[in-house]
Amino acid sequence: MPEQTVQTTDEELPQPAEGTSPKARNGKPRRADDEFTTNYHVYEPFQAGLPPLGPYFRECWRRRHFALQLAYTKLRARNYDTVLGQLWLVLTPLLMAAVYYMLITIIRGGSRGPEHFAHLVAALFVYNLFAQSVRQGVSSIVGGGKLILNTAFPRLLLPFSAVAFAFRRFLPTIPIAAAVHLIVGVPVGWETLLVIPIIAIVLVTALGVACLVAACQVYVRDLSNFVRPVLRVGHFTTPILYTAEEAVERGLGLLMWVNPMAPAIRALGDAVDHAEVPQATVWAAAVGWAVFLCIAGVLFFLSRERELAVRL
Repeated sequence: MPEQTVQTTDEELPQPAEGTSPKARNGKPRRADDEFTTNYHVYEPFQAGLPPLGPYFRECWRRRHFALQLAYTKLRARNYDTVLGQLWLVLTPLLMAAVYYMLITIIRGGSRGPEHFAHLVAALFVYNLFAQSVRQGVSSIVGGGKLILNTAFPRLLLPFSAVAFAFRRFLPTIPIAAAVHLIVGVPVGWETLLVIPIIAIVLVTALGVACLVAACQVYVRDLSNFVRPVLRVGHFTTPILYTAEEAVERGLGLLMWVNPMAPAIRALGDAVDHAEVPQATVWAAAVGWAVFLCIAGVLFFLSRERELAVRL
């Protein structure tokens, strides 16, 4: 059952008799630095399977530092805060982009130019942000079982922490992608700044999917084994190795709309590779998928939150 924290004051607690030292409710002397004697957790059922959304999200915002610190702790545990750790974060997608570029060159029988390598780097970095968020999110509840059973906090912070973890891993790749684009001579204009809302759209999409798979993983423990191949399929059906225009020419234009990440990567290609403003339909598809998946994922997660501790 969900929990709510009720704050009380010393005036509301039973007061000791005059002339006696302050006593706690268990009869032991109260310490002056004990901050937890006035906090009590009251468990009440959700109405219609959901908590009061206003107070719940306010509590999430109040405890946001907890989620961010949890993400930072995971980074330190995996040595991603070291120089070599951050170097590995950058080298992995760079090497992958180089391999893909070589394979495309061999298969097509000719080079597509260095600007396509810049496209591969930027698209891989952004898609890895989404994929890493989902991979971390799917195990965020099951992996945090002890924390859930022993600490009272909004459980939504766990998949949020997974997305924050992926975003902090993504940050060192930004200057590398910018350097690659400048070296190959990709045009740069004010349209390049549109990468900021595009990344925000990717993060919102990732949060919704992470919440969805995190809640489902509690019921289907093998879901994590299914998520990885699905992300791999999404990787190859997103315009990373090819452009959206090439997909449309070969009759695969439907993939550019049914794949939630395809519109965002397509918008990224227009803004970063060509310094052009993406079409309104591309923006609408990217924002629509992000809003839909975020609302659906968060509401489904909240509707299942009261059962998480029991299922674990």
